[in-house]
Amino acid sequence: MLDHFIKKGKKYGYLKDNHWLESSSGEVMLSISPINNEIVGYMQKMTTSEVDETIKSSKLAFSSWKNQPMNIRVQILKKASRIIFDNTALITALIIKEIAKPYNEALDEVIRTADLISFYADEGSRMIGEVLTSDLFPRYTKSKTAIVERVPLGVILSIPPFNYPFNESAPKIVGAIISGNTVVLKPPSQGGITALLLGEIFKLAGLPDGVLNIITGDSSVIGDFAVSHTDIAGINFTGSTKTALHIQKTLEKGNRLLPLLLMGLGGKDAAIVLEDSDIKNAALNIADGAFTYSGQRCTAIKRVLLQDTIADLFLRELKNIVLKKYILGNPNDKSINMGPVINDKQAEYIESLVNDAISKKAVVICGGQRSGRYIEATILDHVSLDSKLAWEEPFGPVLPIIRVKNVTDAIDIANKSEYGLQSSVFTSNIDTAFEVAEKLEVGVVQINGKDSRGPDNFPFNGVKNSGYGNIQGAKYLIESLTKLKTTVVNKINV
Repeated sequence: MLDHFIKKGKKYGYLKDNHWLESSSGEVMLSISPINNEIVGYMQKMTTSEVDETIKSSKLAFSSWKNQPMNIRVQILKKASRIIFDNTALITALIIKEIAKPYNEALDEVIRTADLISFYADEGSRMIGEVLTSDLFPRYTKSKTAIVERVPLGVILSIPPFNYPFNESAPKIVGAIISGNTVVLKPPSQGGITALLLGEIFKLAGLPDGVLNIITGDSSVIGDFAVSHTDIAGINFTGSTKTALHIQKTLEKGNRLLPLLLMGLGGKDAAIVLEDSDIKNAALNIADGAFTYSGQRCTAIKRVLLQDTIADLFLRELKNIVLKKYILGNPNDKSINMGPVINDKQAEYIESLVNDAISKKAVVICGGQRSGRYIEATILDHVSLDSKLAWEEPFGPVLPIIRVKNVTDAIDIANKSEYGLQSSVFTSNIDTAFEVAEKLEVGVVQINGKDSRGPDNFPFNGVKNSGYGNIQGAKYLIESLTKLKTTVVNKINV
């Protein structure tokens, strides 16, 4: 069904009112596969006037879409989910080619997205308000009745990241449209064609004109313009903290109240491993948490705060798991669990962090070698707190081990980070686990498990420079993308 849309080297349009259009700029940007530099396709470089027209199209569509019956919205989402299931192999191949995600992870992303869309449809149908009577408050009688509803905000600008171009774009779309909003999606430059595919899927599913529009182009040209557009009622962004700070500054220049902001940003997620932990379980979870998709995840475990008394034993177990499971190669090979990182610039940055740590007495346990974008799964022991790797987010397959004397030191180091997305704690003492969880300054704490965004009914949020607002979790995101409207009925005494 989607074979007509995905073509090698195709020039893709931007989406406005269910039509794929070419920009008057005559310029395009490339999507190049990190695997072998193959050109996957071309995307339009839109002008600001075209972006303006597209946002206004979404604003116009909002006036009718917000009044669509919920059962119609649910039917469209359910059909989109079925289209994805029917085209699993084709979409998986596109994700692998465009962002070099290993086969099994790419396949999981596709299936998870189909499930997610169906689940959001069900959750949206349960979006109800409440009725309140005034006599619930002291000294009031039943003279007033409040009807409290959840109503949509308007046009939501949704900006997903490259690392989950299908699965991160989907909730940004369906969370908004199931609750009556319209969406302008700005895909990432890398992974953008995968995100464009969702536009075609929803078009085929019967989504009305303008409810989902997609803009493409250089962020330096259209980014600030779209973010500060007066018809944008909310922004749902996932990406780097640096970009989020730029968005914030851009909005502050405008002479109006800021729109709703949902931000899912970076992390320096710490795994605290205490001496009473199940070492094998901790090692298995930390290996997967650190090296899945080459560590290119905001929830990747990016440092281990390891109690010194079990350090050598734990590292032997961890090294054995990593060397057996995380073999570097072409992600099209189903036996391969690690491919290249997204681009040369990122590979160079990761290498610089490794070299800096080694220069400050870190010891290579395994890996450490780089060939272009291909970087081995790397574990560094005795990473000092004055090295960049102890604090900066590598967004790559590098795991620093920081040895600590006790749990107090571990908590202190974990909380000194500018980030606060997730942390994990490994211990056999549940009282200790809850005590540590209470003290960690993060949005989510995992006990005896790796960091994770899912399942998609759980809330997902960060604190500090890891963002704010629930950017996922069906019920919580839908609530974030709606506002309360209260109608009070006053009884007239006759």
